[in-house]
Amino acid sequence: MAPGGSGGSGGPSGSGDDSVGDQAGDPADEMYEAVTAGWRRDGERLCFAVEPDCGDEFRFALDRAGEDGEYPVLGRDGTDGCEYPVAESFAGFLTVRAALSRGLRDGPNPAVARLWRSTPGVLLDNGVHVYGPHLIQERNETFEVPRYAPGWVLVGDDSGGDGLFMRRHGRDRITLYRLGLGAAGEDIGVAGEPVTDDLLGWLRAGGPLPG
Repeated sequence: MAPGGSGGSGGPSGSGDDSVGDQAGDPADEMYEAVTAGWRRDGERLCFAVEPDCGDEFRFALDRAGEDGEYPVLGRDGTDGCEYPVAESFAGFLTVRAALSRGLRDGPNPAVARLWRSTPGVLLDNGVHVYGPHLIQERNETFEVPRYAPGWVLVGDDSGGDGLFMRRHGRDRITLYRLGLGAAGEDIGVAGEPVTDDLLGWLRAGGPLPG
């Protein structure tokens, strides 16, 4: 991200060390620190971060506000200037960055990746909990999912002893299954109970569980 810093104005007048004042007032530092700097606004785009190594910008698309008032985040390639989608909200942007930093790519499968572009996980009133990148790795390691159910990922739980599983690989990476956390094996698709094939729509509906 763009460098920060105190951006101080140098030592007191008459200190006799002009070099200190020159360094503290570096124009590049001040440009990046100024949240209201004019260069950040470019038409309907508002830049809030810059990658220092490649020059990619991350910008709010002010002309694409969602129903909840959130602005999606777009990336702008520092080489060719092309825009690419990053997240549906600032929270989603932070979630994707957290996932990438943990080696999770943008999500374990497309359905969860889409969710993470909007929110860092979900906890519903009925106890349904879909994990964000800060929890998903630890939960899968705790229940040894990679060992007993390779190809599957524990994406959440019902707060009552059952896990919510999805395929990590293969053709069907959209169906969510419910199965006891101690019963995970390679046959989750057979032993588990299908819950939904529309993760986001199911969550919007309150995450109703069978039975």
